[in-house]
Amino acid sequence: MDNGLEILYENEMYVVLIKPVGVLSESTGSKSVASLLGVDELYTVHRLDKDVSGVMVYAKTKAAAAFLSAQMQSGEFSKEYLAVAEGKLEQQGRLVDLLFHDRNKNKTYVVKRQRNGVKEASLTYETVEIKEMDTGELSLLKIKLETGRTHQIRVQFASRGHSLYGDKKYGATFSDKIALFSHKISFICPKTKERVIFTSSPDSVAPWNLFF
Repeated sequence: MDNGLEILYENEMYVVLIKPVGVLSESTGSKSVASLLGVDELYTVHRLDKDVSGVMVYAKTKAAAAFLSAQMQSGEFSKEYLAVAEGKLEQQGRLVDLLFHDRNKNKTYVVKRQRNGVKEASLTYETVEIKEMDTGELSLLKIKLETGRTHQIRVQFASRGHSLYGDKKYGATFSDKIALFSHKISFICPKTKERVIFTSSPDSVAPWNLFF
């Protein structure tokens, strides 16, 4: 049966796949990765927003989940994203903010001081290409997360006047699918104990087709 998921790699300990837009990354729910795979037990190691797609790894055993989660804590687990942001950004940079996520509104805010629920967020980015459009400039970005906060990439760029294309929730000019894609993940394999890398690219639709 076609479950609509593209599997990049699978063994008895974990599965690497492309999470589609509109599917919950958490391993529970009626429209989640677990339900599409038709499995009862699947362990979430990292997350993607429901409206964001890209490469993810899921553990199939508790031991694999613990091994991969430890890498998330130590920084050995690497995550790289592609994004298209409104406006022209510097060639490269590092963004550091204090973020507060309002669960009731499901929205994250940049705040100026520490308080209950506030977490520091940081990332680095590289501007790969800039396109001049009738409506303004669009920048293709390569982003590496240093922390993994809810809506982190979206709000950090939006707070600087560079909302991601299609992200109306955070001030984008156009309403469309959010131009954010989990492009590459790298981690130590729980089976072989060697580093593995998995990559993919977004579909050739707007605005990605301007760059690829």
